[in-house]
Amino acid sequence: MTTTRPATANEGLTSVLSTVAFFFVMMAYYIIRPVREQLSGAVGSRELPLFYGITFVVMLLLTPVFGAMVSRFSRKRLLGWSYSFFVLCLVAFVPAFVLQDRIGARELGSVFFVWVSVFNLFVVSLFWSLMADIFQSEQARRVFPTIALGGMAGAVTGPGFGKLLVGVIGVPALLVVSAIALLVALGLVLTLSTRYDHCSLGAHDEAVGGSLWAGIKESWTRPFLRYMAVLMVLGDGIGTLAYALMADYTYAHYPDRVARTNFYYNLDWATNILGAVLQLTLTRWLLVRKGAGWGLVVPALVNLALLLLVMIFGIGNISAFGWAVPMLAIMMVGTRGFAYGMTKPASDALYTRVPRETRYKGKNFVETTIWRFGDFVVTTGVNLLGSLGVAVAGMAGIGAGISALATWVAGRAGRSPDLLPEQPATTASPQAARAAQA
Repeated sequence: MTTTRPATANEGLTSVLSTVAFFFVMMAYYIIRPVREQLSGAVGSRELPLFYGITFVVMLLLTPVFGAMVSRFSRKRLLGWSYSFFVLCLVAFVPAFVLQDRIGARELGSVFFVWVSVFNLFVVSLFWSLMADIFQSEQARRVFPTIALGGMAGAVTGPGFGKLLVGVIGVPALLVVSAIALLVALGLVLTLSTRYDHCSLGAHDEAVGGSLWAGIKESWTRPFLRYMAVLMVLGDGIGTLAYALMADYTYAHYPDRVARTNFYYNLDWATNILGAVLQLTLTRWLLVRKGAGWGLVVPALVNLALLLLVMIFGIGNISAFGWAVPMLAIMMVGTRGFAYGMTKPASDALYTRVPRETRYKGKNFVETTIWRFGDFVVTTGVNLLGSLGVAVAGMAGIGAGISALATWVAGRAGRSPDLLPEQPATTASPQAARAAQA
């Protein structure tokens, strides 16, 4: 069997539908993300290793389950069942948040933090696996920044919408709003899957097949996945460092639940505006002109620069546009803004150049289990360094060294020898589509 895939017919309409679908996916997530963050802010970074440790174990247990589903079920059924499951869970959490003060932030946080982490990683990873099925590599470098921009618009709208509503309807009702947005996204992704199956004669809606352990095995045997796994631990670990330090900041400065939620809405708003600006300006140009590999290298260099600034200026407030902003907030916004605005579309463009089983199983394992393993390691390290008396500046220095290593790994990932050649974006006829699947 060849690895050639027919190019997506009517690229413009497909990219528009994909952009709108990702808007609602990210809107659903970013409505509830500050709800999760206010729980971690209520207990500080000391509980984050527990939260991330549970999440890692859950991800590890779910990996063979997800592999079995991908092997057995068609893409459309996989998408429909997965998204519907998370919609039902959102509604089921409403009574728990009504009783949050009685249950306790630590107890509710242990459950909801893990669930939101699983929700985010699986829902988003599945969406981009669908995109890697639909678009070829040359198309992906053009349209993925636009699709990601739709997600950033949803990520900006979600915090704005939540900030507007939280004082009116309260935190529990926000979960219902998120569930409605995810239902809209589900309808759109099923429409996209059906449209592509019609263009490609239904071949790609077949179950992927293969081993349910393929995601784990390929992460060690396929060079590209090894690079991406290491980059996930090193690169995203910097964002987790910023997150852990920010949890301590909010614990000290925002004792009120609504105030904490509003503060995290502001952080997410700033992060996603930065990501949207990047996708409107630098990201698409960089991916089209220089290649997707540079979309991994540049954010690693930005992380290095931000950590050096924290080493020099500390964590105190600095003046920005007339506001006193904590340096930690600038670090968190910068690292996450570049991760979402550049790293994500670049990495997803590279995943179009791997076999289909790798796009679903290997990619999912790296972006779920490996990611949360890195989070657990980083937050545990932050607590250990803090107990040894290492100040924030010292942690930033260690992070700067890690960012330098991540820059080297990012460069290697973009030139990995097992990446398939670029596929030109020429629309295939039905006859050519049949030949491509032969």
